Amino acid sequence: MRRLTLGLLCATYICLSLIVALSLWRNGGGWGAGVAALVGGLGLCFAFHGLIERALETAEIKGDVDNIREAHEILISQVEALDARVSEIFDAVAEDAQRAEALVDEVHMLEGLVQTLQGRLEEGAAEAAAPAFAARLGGDMAQVPALLDTVREALAENRVDLYLQPIVALPQRKTQFYESFTRLRDETGRVMMPAEYLSVAEPGGLVTAIDNLLLFRCVQIVRRLAKQDRKIGIFCNVSMASLADEVFFPQFLDLLTSNRDLAGSLIFELGQAAFDARGSIEARNMGKLADLGFRFSLDKVVDLDLDLQDLSRADVRFLKVAAPKLLEELTEVDGRLVLQSLPDLAAEDFTALALRYGVEVIAEKVESERQIVDLLDLNLAFGQGHLFGQPRAIKEAVLAEAPAPAPNLVRPDWPRRAAVG
Repeated sequence: MRRLTLGLLCATYICLSLIVALSLWRNGGGWGAGVAALVGGLGLCFAFHGLIERALETAEIKGDVDNIREAHEILISQVEALDARVSEIFDAVAEDAQRAEALVDEVHMLEGLVQTLQGRLEEGAAEAAAPAFAARLGGDMAQVPALLDTVREALAENRVDLYLQPIVALPQRKTQFYESFTRLRDETGRVMMPAEYLSVAEPGGLVTAIDNLLLFRCVQIVRRLAKQDRKIGIFCNVSMASLADEVFFPQFLDLLTSNRDLAGSLIFELGQAAFDARGSIEARNMGKLADLGFRFSLDKVVDLDLDLQDLSRADVRFLKVAAPKLLEELTEVDGRLVLQSLPDLAAEDFTALALRYGVEVIAEKVESERQIVDLLDLNLAFGQGHLFGQPRAIKEAVLAEAPAPAPNLVRPDWPRRAAVG
């Protein structure tokens, strides 16, 4: 196209020059004037043509440069996108490797503790505990080795599940918290309840490892919920023995220090009897956890005549009372409804009094709608029980999407504990 244009322009220049030369010749200028006009016209035309050709070449070069620049920008954007994708894949692989390493260390540690326990039994070190085993297993000592094998296999093959049960706000029944539990599964997939496997776990200290696994999983699921922008707390049981263990607690504290951003979402739960029997070491270590921002809850409450000021000082922020226990406490005195443990206080004022000390009361083991009606009369703000939802297993796939907490702190030699629900 460009060559055709230039050819037409050259033909135009020649025609114009001939016209000018013929005009001069016919008007009396003679052949000399005509030839001079022809030559001069052609020279001027071709000079002008050179300028036009250079302008066209410059425009073409500029267009090519612009096209190259645009292609270069597209290439850079594609390279940046590819680099970002490669970085994401690398980070994901690194996180998966960390989670896998943490899980392997954890399972090896748990399996080692089970083997240690079995060794004690076989060597006779657990002879004193044998009657207790037999009593809890219906008097059949032959079941103890088989149960130990089942527990070992469950731990070695990671058949340890985290269960969550909702705690709802009343009366809206919107989930505000979860309570966590651990369950083991045998090779057939049957779920083993704590009452079954604790019969061999408690005497040998295996509860330490199983309980710590509960804490580990709680940290994972809290991070998963936080990733989804769901501000929901999880109650995680912890035993007083864990708080007093001079080997376990410092490393337990290190783990929580590295995850102190979860302080608003993890609540450690203790039984009332254990809390009342706590010593100075346990109280001091509870204070260290409170300094990190973690809160506490009391469950298994059997005595409502509580020292609320002491609970407040110990950073106990939740109090769980079984709904049947709470309703059994109700009695009428002088025409008003009161609690038997607190006859001087109107029953509906109990939660307000506890709240004055920063303690929220939760009714647990709620099983019927009738109980809800009575509990609302007591101004209870939270409820937990099968009426609102049974404990449900959190699938391993969900936990795998959550980043593992401080894998460098999960070591095979860590005698960990956090309490089984």
